[in-house]
Amino acid sequence: MMKQPLIILTGPTASGKTALSVMLAKRIGGEIISADSMQVYRHMDVGSAKVTKEEMDGIPHHLIDVLEPQDAFHVVIFKEMAEKAMKQIYQNGHIPIVAGGTGFYIQALLYNVDFTENDGDMHYRRSLEMLAKEQGPGVLHEMLKKVDPPSAEAIHENNMKRVIRALEFYEKTGKRISDHNEAERKKESPYTFAYYVLTMDRARLYERIDARVDKMLSDGLEEEVKKLKAMGCTRDMVSMQGLGYKEMLDCLNGNLSPEEAVYIIKRDTRHFAKRQLTWFKRERDVTWIDQEEFSCDRERILDWMLVDLEKRGMIGKQW
Repeated sequence: MMKQPLIILTGPTASGKTALSVMLAKRIGGEIISADSMQVYRHMDVGSAKVTKEEMDGIPHHLIDVLEPQDAFHVVIFKEMAEKAMKQIYQNGHIPIVAGGTGFYIQALLYNVDFTENDGDMHYRRSLEMLAKEQGPGVLHEMLKKVDPPSAEAIHENNMKRVIRALEFYEKTGKRISDHNEAERKKESPYTFAYYVLTMDRARLYERIDARVDKMLSDGLEEEVKKLKAMGCTRDMVSMQGLGYKEMLDCLNGNLSPEEAVYIIKRDTRHFAKRQLTWFKRERDVTWIDQEEFSCDRERILDWMLVDLEKRGMIGKQW
């Protein structure tokens, strides 16, 4: 039985994924699934650089504006929702295009990874949460370094949920979650796929990131966070961990000056982009698209992708 097609278009933040994914979808009869951990939330448009109705240009988008900021969202929920969307897209006779920068989500979907849920010892989880509250997240990260160095390297110490999950997995199974995930990664994908990663000159990317943050501020990021705060959103919510949101919340709470908040948002977004690139470099089956080689011309990049997809037998010459 022939595997169904799946196209992935990813890359670091501000690399131009949104516009190119819409252009591609229009040419090949595609629908877009967002692999973004923030655009899934309603009321969070500015800080997530959420795709607008105009930018969608009539192309159906999935996993956008489907949760409230108070709702939890993680890789298991993403995978369930994305697979449901893909089923609908195939029924429509279209090709799913996964666009977004969360490599962890993409990996889970592409290779049907089993991220075993820990429904076990809540007492252990609570003790870890209490330890982090009393001594800071760094203490948990140090614990993880001792039992699972590869996971500690891959997971930022501020990503407490994933740090705790890795510690729980080790406590429950005696095995490292990094080994489990590595074994899962070696599985063959159930799809016929093309996995494109956009890249560009680092200086140009950082300029685009800074410009994007400036635009978010002029588009009303502060007002958006004020409304979220009025809705009862707090810093410990998953949704408020997004870049720009926690810093602006700290600013509104008097813990940061506006200048400090902007500096931190830009700095941490650049660091985030660097971590994204590091993640994609570790992934197999990736096709890198250096946009500098196409003079950053989206039409030229699109034409190259169409030829590449035809060579792979994923599309015909109807485009």
